[in-house]
Amino acid sequence: MRYAAVDIGSNTIRLLIAEPSSNGTPWKTIYYAHRIARLAEGLHHSGALSADGMARAARVLAEFARDLSDFGVSPEHTAIVATAAVREASNGELFRQQIKEQTDLTIRTISGQEEAATSLAGSCAVLEPATREDMLLFDIGGGSTEFIRAKDGRALDICSRKLGTVRLVDAHLHTDPPSAADYGTMLRIADEHLSAAEAGWKDHHRPQYLVGTAGTVTTLAATELNLFPYQAEILNNHRMGRKSFFSLRRRLLGMSHQERLQIHTIEPGRCDLIIAGLAIIEAIFEHWNYNELIIADAGLLEGIWLNQLK
Repeated sequence: MRYAAVDIGSNTIRLLIAEPSSNGTPWKTIYYAHRIARLAEGLHHSGALSADGMARAARVLAEFARDLSDFGVSPEHTAIVATAAVREASNGELFRQQIKEQTDLTIRTISGQEEAATSLAGSCAVLEPATREDMLLFDIGGGSTEFIRAKDGRALDICSRKLGTVRLVDAHLHTDPPSAADYGTMLRIADEHLSAAEAGWKDHHRPQYLVGTAGTVTTLAATELNLFPYQAEILNNHRMGRKSFFSLRRRLLGMSHQERLQIHTIEPGRCDLIIAGLAIIEAIFEHWNYNELIIADAGLLEGIWLNQLK
């Protein structure tokens, strides 16, 4: 039986078609695709999805609708989820209606809390058991970042903050290469969000392991390892040390946008957003004083897929 999941993010739209499996991860991938649509571009300034952003997303979703048909996945076995961009935009409901009319795909917008819980489920499916025992998981998106303290794979605290790479770049990245002032502003804003997330913790326990998921984290890990073509199985449970992260940060901050475009592990649509991602991760390293970051390739998309099996 084939099931499909679609994650409509603020920057990237992803599709997973898979069958249940008992070997390794709970799924056997039949087809995977992702496209950068930058749906949230301009949302910070206008409060609405732009016509260009919606058009780009509509083209991607029309392509994915054809893929679902080609692979024989029924609507009953397809879950399509939208996150920060659609839930915050004044015209988010209009976007969902337009996609339904154009492609017959039904989109469900989820809350930040559900997004975080779903990311946890997806990540736990690929993480080593010891890591799942006591971890702080973060999921950096284009419009929001989710933070989950978890023990034995179960969430203790869930927090979604309006801290995303598209949001930060639209508002605060004005220079190329990034100036110390622009980057410093992003660092300061990220740290404020971390303080707010921590204020919601039920106690003062800082989990033993720091785990990151989603495109910013996996792109940085692939760049650290010079991993091209991309191989998820190599990145899952990879440990990026603090020293290695800060070395990579210095390298990327010293480059122009055009120079970052030449790095084959960084997709063109991420070459500016990676700067905001660096600021968020640096703030996390410093705020909670972690010495390493564990990578999880699986997250929200895989969690969406897993939820259908329940």
